[in-house]
Amino acid sequence: MPSVLIVDDEPNIRRMVGALLSAEGYDVRDAADGTTALALAEANEPDVALVDLMMPGDLDGLALLQKLRERRPDMPVVMMSGRAALTDAVRATKLGAFTFLEKPLTPEGVLLALASAFELRQARRAAAALREDLGISGEMVGDSPVMHDVRTLIARVGPTDARVLITGESGTGKELVAAALHLASPRRDRPFIRVNCAAIPRDLVESEMFGHERGAFTGATDRRLGRFELAHTGTLFLDEVGDLGAEAQAKLLRAIEAREIERVGGGKPIKIDVRILAATNKDLGRAVADGSFREDLFFRLNVIPIQLPTLRDRPGDLPALVRHFSARHRTRTGRPLVQWHDEALGALSFYRWPGNVRELANVVERLAILHAGTVVGRAEVIQVLPTVASDPFSGPAIHPAGGAHETLPALPLSDALDAYERRLLSAALAQSDGNVAEAARLLQTDRPNLYRRMRRLGLASAGE
Repeated sequence: MPSVLIVDDEPNIRRMVGALLSAEGYDVRDAADGTTALALAEANEPDVALVDLMMPGDLDGLALLQKLRERRPDMPVVMMSGRAALTDAVRATKLGAFTFLEKPLTPEGVLLALASAFELRQARRAAAALREDLGISGEMVGDSPVMHDVRTLIARVGPTDARVLITGESGTGKELVAAALHLASPRRDRPFIRVNCAAIPRDLVESEMFGHERGAFTGATDRRLGRFELAHTGTLFLDEVGDLGAEAQAKLLRAIEAREIERVGGGKPIKIDVRILAATNKDLGRAVADGSFREDLFFRLNVIPIQLPTLRDRPGDLPALVRHFSARHRTRTGRPLVQWHDEALGALSFYRWPGNVRELANVVERLAILHAGTVVGRAEVIQVLPTVASDPFSGPAIHPAGGAHETLPALPLSDALDAYERRLLSAALAQSDGNVAEAARLLQTDRPNLYRRMRRLGLASAGE
């Protein structure tokens, strides 16, 4: 059901409007001042806010509108007032108000305004979901040193036409980096076309890449443009390029070198202007050595290499990623936000994440569905990740002379100690919202020592 936040210092207005909206099937929350309203919007983002212009305190209606637009830009805000001047309405509109209602309010006016605002909210959700599905959001989450290096490289390389080879394990976000490179380039307003090379049958690769003329082969009933032509003046992203066969590699090399293609069944070369980005989870250097990938094509694609870190290499980013995926689920579905207990984040940070960020996104979505609007703790994490229950650092203490024995981790001692220390530091940083001084206090150590340990373990605070 759609949710509405009513913000008005008059109790009668909150009561009457709340009763009207509840009867119409809205989930209603209310606040008597801007500060309380902002906290409610932060904790559990409503679909629409109905805000009075004149309110006491530091956050009047316009100030609250500005804060909500900064922190919840996709949430429509309907303003209302009985004593507003024309200049107030104009200013509210300039600050991003969806519409302006004059008091005394009418049921028809309120319901019509909120229905229209909710339609806009749904349209924004659909647009955001479509951008994600098309892989053109370009949003990367995390402030760890390794992610800082990736962002720095994208900022340098993005504005150029250089070909980039993005490598990394499955689920590390290679397509996201490709989208970020496209958005950082002068081609950002032109097409971004993705080709999953691993998903194209070998006998259809040429047709998919370069297109075909009508009658070129059995079943070719119409002319079809290939991915190169569709990406003309934009960016062509060749995902899983290491899975291309020898014949397809040769034709791709020719297209890159000649900057022209020929449709299957056509006899005329077609000039193309595309920037090529490629990605693979394979070791193309080894593939070149064993003869399964062309060396000359490898050199053409690997002008600028970008190696993406695994999630295991950036554990300090996990709390921010969890909150990002949780908020994204809320945006796409409208369901209440999940709150994450520090114990849940600690349990998630212990898991090895073989599927990397993609696996984390799936787990967060599962927990968000199962526990919408509640607090997720360690027990809830164990329900979806049973292996976390065998966390060797959460059991009883080791007793040399009898008694309970802790199960030892299946890791070398140095790795096990690093994992334990990383978990402690990640939990302290999460609890302190990235404040290193506060985290040091929680861990009963000094800040320089904590900084040294964070650098050694690849962790970063929110302020770095």
